[in-house]
Amino acid sequence: MSSQKDIVSLRRKIQRHEYLYYVADSPEISDQEYDKLLKELQELEAAQPELITPDSPTQRVGGQPLSKFAAVVHQQPLYSLDNVFSPAELAEFDARVRKGLGADEVEYICELKIDGLAISLTYEQGLFTLGATRGDGKKGENVTENLRTVRSIPLRLPEPLDIVVRGEIYMKRSEFNRLEGFANPRNAAAGSLRQLDPRITAARNLDMFCYGVLAGQRTQEEGYQLISRLGFKLNPHRRICRGLAAVQAYVQEWASRRKELDYDMDGVVIKVNSIQDQQTLGFTTKFPRWAAAYKYAPEQAVTRLEAIDIQVGRTGALTPVARLTPVELNGVIVANATLHNADEIKRKDVRVGDEVLIQRAGEVIPEVVGTVRSPDGAGANRSSQFVFPRNCPACGAAVLKDTEDEAVWRCPNADCPARVRGALRHFVSKNAADIEGCGEQIVEQLHRAGLVKTPADFYYLQSADLLELERMGEKSVNNLLEAIERSKNAGLARILFGLGIRHTGQFVAAQLANKFHSIDKLLAASEAELAGTDGVGEVVARALYTALAAPELREILRRLQKAGVVLSDNREQVSDALSGQTFVLTGSLPTLSRGEAEALIKSRGGSVSSNVSKKTSFVLLGENPGSKYARAQKLGVPVIDEAAFKKML
Repeated sequence: MSSQKDIVSLRRKIQRHEYLYYVADSPEISDQEYDKLLKELQELEAAQPELITPDSPTQRVGGQPLSKFAAVVHQQPLYSLDNVFSPAELAEFDARVRKGLGADEVEYICELKIDGLAISLTYEQGLFTLGATRGDGKKGENVTENLRTVRSIPLRLPEPLDIVVRGEIYMKRSEFNRLEGFANPRNAAAGSLRQLDPRITAARNLDMFCYGVLAGQRTQEEGYQLISRLGFKLNPHRRICRGLAAVQAYVQEWASRRKELDYDMDGVVIKVNSIQDQQTLGFTTKFPRWAAAYKYAPEQAVTRLEAIDIQVGRTGALTPVARLTPVELNGVIVANATLHNADEIKRKDVRVGDEVLIQRAGEVIPEVVGTVRSPDGAGANRSSQFVFPRNCPACGAAVLKDTEDEAVWRCPNADCPARVRGALRHFVSKNAADIEGCGEQIVEQLHRAGLVKTPADFYYLQSADLLELERMGEKSVNNLLEAIERSKNAGLARILFGLGIRHTGQFVAAQLANKFHSIDKLLAASEAELAGTDGVGEVVARALYTALAAPELREILRRLQKAGVVLSDNREQVSDALSGQTFVLTGSLPTLSRGEAEALIKSRGGSVSSNVSKKTSFVLLGENPGSKYARAQKLGVPVIDEAAFKKML
């Protein structure tokens, strides 16, 4: 039998070849030889499972599929970047930086802006312990198991450091081309990283470039040299640029070279190189003052406008959609594009049969820019101008505008089937109630069957009713009902956003939850109190007050509460018994669901983390615990069961 020393040696050999292949791009052995080494390690570990460690190459894909991603609070916020779109705006950015530093010239570091998904990697004593998405910048999702499958991410560092590394997950174009069902490589990367089954993520061959580290370095470049030494993958095209002219030259160079790459990039990131200068400049409420993203103009294409269709959204808005002769745009085949509204169609004078110019608005949603030429070249035989419908195409109700000068026509019929289905799809979406697995087709099926007409109806679905639907077996039904049950703990802000109240987006919903804490207090609020909420104001407050007073909405809220949906943000504390205590949950508890346990902790002043560290107060242990239990034992963190937890309450 092989010794532990042999297994460790083999692991190091495999890890070295992974680095050479996935990071350095200079493999020394063939794929077959690598597979042979990995198989040998798998066999040795199978014979001696007690020697398996979390950083073993065999652990890149393993474990059972997750039921949901836990929330992660970032040690330091992941800020977004302010955008600049022209040489003049870039010069203004440089002038602001020089003024803030009192300098005639500034040293920047420029790098390609990868079109991917920002992530944060935490290492403790050199071991990869936590990987999270950017989320809203302050809080993301724990996708550690999925990030383990990305072979350019080291599972153990050559030095026992406690560091946090920032990077961008992306998918190569060559990899994207073999997939189906995704709009572009960025969507494919994001969708792959959020798979609940890590084995699916592993099959997508994601990659990563690092762009930052929290480790006390003096310059941005020093940080890059550190993480390169630790085995992380850096984009090879970064460049130190002294002064504005050098930055402009770099931006111009990559405007023409971007097609050379096997991955999407939509601009250049410019950062002040000196960390001390970065600290001097500081941050606005949204952006660092020491960095900016130069965004290239969107790519354009010419194609034929085949038809104009009208879609009805959840708020009743009628949106014209251009049906196009399929054309490639930035590596993606585009067959549909937005025309925004009736006024835009008239202003651009686009007609069916015209050759039109299209582009990606913000590199995401295709839009029609205007007519390039009519079929006959002169325009004499063009089709007639498009007449915007005066009746809803879904229900026939007469459409109207909220005000005379508004551009959007709306269907006023609250029972319009298109509006209802749109509202239901919105309610179950990720940023709202987040009912996993309840996609567009299932929502359509439930609505057609008459099982769901309002958001509250989801929480009264019965197994027997669902089993009668097409392609809904017992396992699918159980998964859906479990997802609905979990969504009861989405919280006040998400539910408010999910209800689709006019003018109540994610930000306003969060502000309302922060101020009122519960639905009962929100419903009792006066119009003046609503107007006093950050981000609301008088106009929105008036519309919100009217909406909250509507009997239909109050009935939905009553039924949600009756079904057990938590309509509070869990900050109305019952007591402060757990104040200052941080808990980590692992395994299945005898009587409490994970959501219920977390709500109890938060209601008593405690906090919940997904990662065990020396700062953890207690690990709440259930049946079939994961690796968190072993880590708690290693660190000496107190472990308690449900009975002890309830006594603490």
